[in-house]
Amino acid sequence: MSKLALRLEQGDTETTVTVNRDNFTLGRLPECDLCLSVVGISRYHARFCKTPSGIWTVEDMGSKNGTRLNDRAVTSPQEVRHDDVVWLGELKIVAIVTAEMSVNLTGGDALSQGTTILHNVKDLQKQWIEVDSQGDVLSNKEKVIARLKDLVEIAKGLSAAESIEAIFSQVQQVVFRYLKSIDRLALLIDVTGYGELALLNAATRDVTQSLNLADAYSWVSRTICEQVFTEQVAIQTSDAQMDERFQGQQSILVKGIKSAIAVPLWDETKVVGVLYADAHHSANKWNTEGEEDLSFFSALANLVASSVQRWLLAQKLKSEAAIRQKLERYHSPAVVQQLISLDSLSDGRLLPQESEISILFADIVGFTALSERLSPGEVAELLNSLFEEMLQEIFAVGGTLDKYIGDCIMAFFGAPEPQADHGDRAVTAAKGMLTRLAKLNASQVLREPLQLRIAVNSGRAVVGDVGSSQRVDYTALGGTINLASRMESICSPGSCVVSEDTYNILSQKQDWQEMGAYSFKGIQRPIKVYQLAI
Repeated sequence: MSKLALRLEQGDTETTVTVNRDNFTLGRLPECDLCLSVVGISRYHARFCKTPSGIWTVEDMGSKNGTRLNDRAVTSPQEVRHDDVVWLGELKIVAIVTAEMSVNLTGGDALSQGTTILHNVKDLQKQWIEVDSQGDVLSNKEKVIARLKDLVEIAKGLSAAESIEAIFSQVQQVVFRYLKSIDRLALLIDVTGYGELALLNAATRDVTQSLNLADAYSWVSRTICEQVFTEQVAIQTSDAQMDERFQGQQSILVKGIKSAIAVPLWDETKVVGVLYADAHHSANKWNTEGEEDLSFFSALANLVASSVQRWLLAQKLKSEAAIRQKLERYHSPAVVQQLISLDSLSDGRLLPQESEISILFADIVGFTALSERLSPGEVAELLNSLFEEMLQEIFAVGGTLDKYIGDCIMAFFGAPEPQADHGDRAVTAAKGMLTRLAKLNASQVLREPLQLRIAVNSGRAVVGDVGSSQRVDYTALGGTINLASRMESICSPGSCVVSEDTYNILSQKQDWQEMGAYSFKGIQRPIKVYQLAI
């Protein structure tokens, strides 16, 4: 039997995803096992399947831009081998096929010379500062005190570091000062929180040797890091080439990985990343002296984890603030909070998807004539005052503002979060807008007395962020929206009309009277329309 992992490569960024089920789908929809918010990816693009005999295959699911295996179009299920390249549109995915192996996570001794020492992290947290009962008591106590002082100083330095670069700089200084066997160091972080490690920083002991992230990809073992991260163990291998636990891992052979040490960044109950290092020395050194190195490395990682978690939280708060500012243009504060708390966004965007919604258009009666009598500044002031009042009625029932089109308000209900009663919400908002406007006119708050025509239609539509890389708008598209816009023309001033589709889903129908069937431009069938009884 075999296991499959997928390495996604975009520019200088690599992300490895473990395939955790025998039928694994990829696409833009959240329902997919791997949701990809990448240009050119279809809603359901492709899937990987494991056959009963343990062979992995890839299959295209009718995607728009197609699926290719080693540059050959996938028209039927094709076998996937190790290091095969699968293209979903322009997204490159490298298949990592390995044999399944059982691993004992609780062992504390080397299995044999050159093999891995796997430790439970909790057992290592205290080991570095424990007193050796078989040694000289006084000297060991002094050693413990010295180590505790070192940890305090390290913690102070890390607590003052605000950026990930500053954190890594502190770690780099400590590791190269205390662990003389370490040659190179790397920091991998689960930035997204979805279990995907990203290589953020790397350094070498030799200051004369320049090292960037591109170089680090050639010596950091993804195999080791993924095992440390997912299984929450510390790994030390004195010769990965001969290590029986990594047999079949081609990346270790290709990269020439020898001695390596990796520990999880464990912040309370969550692993947020991996601290990884390698060395060039004989296998005997870590077999005889590596226990203390691993223990210190693990203790350091615990301190680093807190700093990394603080940095991740700061990044999240910055991102949420930017997202909140954008979303509050369209949604009520309650809906914005729900979207953020449920983590419904992909890279701060709401991906387009089909939804069942009710769409509302509210248009000012006689606006052209009004514009002739007022100056542009007076028109803008009047519209701002009106829109501010009307938006409160939309947000009060969980509606979403699509846009302002001149003197027209376009809003919808039922997205981004599904609302089973979207028709009732749209009608409640329409009634509220008419009532509020009547009160504004009566109190002469507005510069001019105004009237609205409001039309509501219900049905399927595509809702989400649409636009170019320079400008993106959250909007609804489709025939349902076009019909609602057309219906405004037959509405009496100061009233509201709804289509038969909306009327049929209303919980209360007594306020509506049938107007008859109408033909609208671009709509081939007659539409039965109902008007609010005044």
